[in-house]
Amino acid sequence: MNAQKNKIHPHKYSMWIAMASITMMFIGFTSAYVVKRAQANWFSFELPAVFYVSTGVILLSSLTIYLAQRQFKARNMSAYKQLISVTALLGIAFAVCQIIGFADMKDHGLPLNKTVSASFIYVIVGAHVLHVIGGVVVLLVLFARAFRTRVRTYSAVPIEVASTYWHFVDGLWIYLLIFFSLAR
Repeated sequence: MNAQKNKIHPHKYSMWIAMASITMMFIGFTSAYVVKRAQANWFSFELPAVFYVSTGVILLSSLTIYLAQRQFKARNMSAYKQLISVTALLGIAFAVCQIIGFADMKDHGLPLNKTVSASFIYVIVGAHVLHVIGGVVVLLVLFARAFRTRVRTYSAVPIEVASTYWHFVDGLWIYLLIFFSLAR
């Protein structure tokens, strides 16, 4: 029986494998960025200011999902529902900030297909936004489950898995922002 306690839940294991795969993808993206940046036709530019604003938004969302997880475990479903809702809204706000950043780049003469350096930003940040939107969908599912009238099980595994993923995409954004700021 003791060996059973030391086993990781299959959903948590699957999430760790997925996060490792996503990490490898973004390492590939940033490695390609470094290689391409060494070429003579590279064009450096400032990142849109809203990318820095979005960083505050996603950091705040990490706090709200952490608090949501704590409230779930404390069985305070009212606070849990509020916090999971706020986290989803902050995830949407993050995505909107990124879209505003893309519009800012375009307004400054950097559309998707003009320079290789701008194209890398669109692709890498866009891929990250898609991962955040995937997390928002999961949060909305958790929100809907919280409103079910009949609860069959009271397992914290779904919120733990969602929280782990959410903190992962948060950390990934911090890495990308630092990378783009240093590797211009």
